[in-house]
Amino acid sequence: MLRYFSIRLLRAFITIALVVTFAFVVLRMSGDPALIIMGPEAPPEVIAAFRKAWGLDQPIWLQYVHYFGAIAEGELGRSMRDGRPAIDLVLERVPATLALTIPALLIKVGIGVPSGIYAALHRGSAIDRTVMALAVAGFTVPSFVLGLVLVLIFAVQLGWLPSGGQDSWRHAILPIVTLGVGGAAILARFTRSAMLEVLGQPYIRTASAKGLAWARVVADHALPNAAIPTVTIVGFMVGSLIAGAVVVESVFSWPGVGRLLVVAVANRDLAVVQCILLLVAATMVVSNLIVDFLYGFLDPRLRTGAAAGAH
Repeated sequence: MLRYFSIRLLRAFITIALVVTFAFVVLRMSGDPALIIMGPEAPPEVIAAFRKAWGLDQPIWLQYVHYFGAIAEGELGRSMRDGRPAIDLVLERVPATLALTIPALLIKVGIGVPSGIYAALHRGSAIDRTVMALAVAGFTVPSFVLGLVLVLIFAVQLGWLPSGGQDSWRHAILPIVTLGVGGAAILARFTRSAMLEVLGQPYIRTASAKGLAWARVVADHALPNAAIPTVTIVGFMVGSLIAGAVVVESVFSWPGVGRLLVVAVANRDLAVVQCILLLVAATMVVSNLIVDFLYGFLDPRLRTGAAAGAH
């Protein structure tokens, strides 16, 4: 058990370090923040002073060492735009993002999982075909396209809902639905596939042959075994609560972390972008760790297999 969890924790730290390194290198190769923030018309001496003030005149490897040293001390840098701590700017936007993503997650699970189970239990029926057709449509349509269609219908044509902003709860309806539809479609497909695979196993036929009621066979044998792949998808969705809202927040002008990331990237506000990416990576890693730990408790074979593979 200890070895199983230790391996997962080590992988988590390595993943975060790789994400931070990748973001650090790519951001510094994508453009000079001094030219973007100060403007190309700024005098050369002003540009040079800006670079020196923010350490951009140092070799990239030295910037990298200083950056990781600051992270180890709990310092995530300051915004080049207003000088405020980057973590403060990001945390201010987190509640707005969670106000969209948590209700959207409830929609994904509340619609996707029951729909997938029902479709699997009625395989080949008209309901099954309808659920799968809707799931394919919801899965393939990009979120920004769906968001624009919803705005066109419910904001422009019908005038029932606002097209953007955060002035009231009504402004959150369209972005929540936009986020929820695609995830519900994914969950419906995966849940149906997992259920069909489990329903085809010999132990399901054996349980039915022993005279157990079908409802009990499904509840006691099919659903618990089909839960593992579904938990994987739900864990990924929990991990992407922040990252998954980038496009939708931009479409609906929602002042969350996703929109802040888009603005910070455009402005080459390095500390803010790095802080957001670090937060996203940490969220994804923590959710995956929780899923791995659940695997270890739900299925001891995975735990013992990981321990054996480490020898």
